[in-house]
Amino acid sequence: MRSAKPHGISPLKIRSNPLMSQFLTALIASGTILLVILATDLGQRRITTTRVLRSVIVVAVIIPIFVHSFPTQGNDLSLQLVGIGTGIICGLIAGSLLPAHRRPSGELYTTGGLGYALVWIVLSLGRVVFAYGAEHWFAADLVRFSIDYRISGPDTYANAFVFMSLAMVLTRTTVLMSKMRRLKAAAVPVPVTR
Repeated sequence: MRSAKPHGISPLKIRSNPLMSQFLTALIASGTILLVILATDLGQRRITTTRVLRSVIVVAVIIPIFVHSFPTQGNDLSLQLVGIGTGIICGLIAGSLLPAHRRPSGELYTTGGLGYALVWIVLSLGRVVFAYGAEHWFAADLVRFSIDYRISGPDTYANAFVFMSLAMVLTRTTVLMSKMRRLKAAAVPVPVTR
């Protein structure tokens, strides 16, 4: 007979929140980030400090609302780090799909197209579908997986997704800032010395 508490980890406890389910929480967080990113980056947009910081501020506001603890038992930290790593990779992909250019007026612009939008939409939908599935489609399997792989509970999964979003936004912002610096440096005339 198998113990209900392998490796000293208690079974996954679903925290009940009468106001918001995990699905609703994921929907609000992912939807907010998606709307801000797409509104900020789709089409031809001028690169400004306000534009660059807007999405970072939104994620910074979302973190304290949706991250309630920082689990470090078993493989909790590893799963959260996987979320960060995934966010960095996806942020690099998104950043590469956001070309920057200088207009004749000297202003810097980016052009966010369909590929860029699809990266954000697919990842946002993935988070929402996972949250829905965790409640309705594969709750028992997720509990078993969590016990077998020593993941302490829903906060760990929620954190992994929030940290993935944060890493993706910060990486996209870093890529955007790097493009902005390169374009500005290319416009500065180099003094000729003899």
